[in-house]
Amino acid sequence: MKASKIVYKPVGLALGATGGALAGAVFGQVWKKLGHDEDAPDATDEERSWREVLLAATLQGAIFAFVRAVIDRSGATAVKRLTGTWPG
Repeated sequence: MKASKIVYKPVGLALGATGGALAGAVFGQVWKKLGHDEDAPDATDEERSWREVLLAATLQGAIFAFVRAVIDRSGATAVKRLTGTWPG
């Protein structure tokens, strides 16, 4: 296993946890700005429409994927700067 992968493992885990929290906060703010309730609907929320549930799930997935990509790429770039090799 390359040294850069070993160095990146704990960094990646910490960044992943931070990214999940950040993505959740961003999603909550975006959901409020769109004029919906404070809480996004759960898939099993009987009082919410299919449209609202699917819109929330799609938006949440897109935000999480975007934030994760930004954080993973930033972490890998930082490890390359430190070790000289890409951790992939």
